[in-house]
Amino acid sequence: MKKRVTGIGGIFFKTKDPKASKDWYKKHLGFNTDDYGCTFWWKDKDGKDCSTQWSPFAEDTKYYEPSKKDFMFNYRVENLFELLKVLKEEGVTVVGEIEEHEYGKFAWILDPDGNKVELWEPVDSAFL
Repeated sequence: MKKRVTGIGGIFFKTKDPKASKDWYKKHLGFNTDDYGCTFWWKDKDGKDCSTQWSPFAEDTKYYEPSKKDFMFNYRVENLFELLKVLKEEGVTVVGEIEEHEYGKFAWILDPDGNKVELWEPVDSAFL
């Protein structure tokens, strides 16, 4: 297996008021926010369109469980199925089942500190 993580897919964090956070970042830092946060567009070394998501979540979200942290990282990966196979062989804890959407495949693992990490095999063209 050549590549594992190819980039940061998203930064997710808990906040008391997600709308207020989005409004603040829009006003003061120029984020182009929507209901989900802000999507940053960039090109990879081959010129392919890629995205990174910034998203504030409500304080009471269950999305990060079983982690107790107020944040979750999302990493862009290639060939999610093969990567999960290798990670399981290496003893990494996989959380839940793979989800497939028009914008990519998702899986979750736990790092050594119990942080839930989201792995995303993206279909960036779904956002264009």
